[in-house]
Amino acid sequence: MTTPSAPEPVPVPIRVLLPGDQEVVADLWSRRQARDGWRYEVGLPAYRNGPGDTVEPAEYRVWVRAPQHVRPVDGVSYGAVPTEYLERPSPVQEALGPRRPSGWVLVKAGGRGPGRGGVVHAVDCDEAPAGAPVLTLERALDVAQQPGVRLCSLCGAAAELDPVLKGFDRGFEET
Repeated sequence: MTTPSAPEPVPVPIRVLLPGDQEVVADLWSRRQARDGWRYEVGLPAYRNGPGDTVEPAEYRVWVRAPQHVRPVDGVSYGAVPTEYLERPSPVQEALGPRRPSGWVLVKAGGRGPGRGGVVHAVDCDEAPAGAPVLTLERALDVAQQPGVRLCSLCGAAAELDPVLKGFDRGFEET
């Protein structure tokens, strides 16, 4: 016994704005929500060379930005167009916002030998050099304990690593 498969999507007409102020009616196959807007997969009508000297109709599919490159066709419903939405952020992600990338970067100070120092930065710190090796938390803590190494206060490396280095119970000592 065969199971029924999902029906093939049927494209709907949409106006596509082409370079040079041209406009053509194309087929809208699907749409996808992106972080910076929408993308529509359109099939533009074209011709291609066939066998021998023949010319045959063809379709060129491309993703375009909406609404910058497309306009609806009057009287056409777009409700059945296959649509892919972004995953909704969890309530925690909404409350906290985007996560900062994990890892740490050491910017070495000049000079040679032990104790030459440097600064530990979060990977996304403006002072961290691009392409520098990323340190794990454990390695960043080891480096931070070396003589002459300090933690950046601009990016929060100091606020995030100091409690781990010095203990979380500071300030709760009995007097």
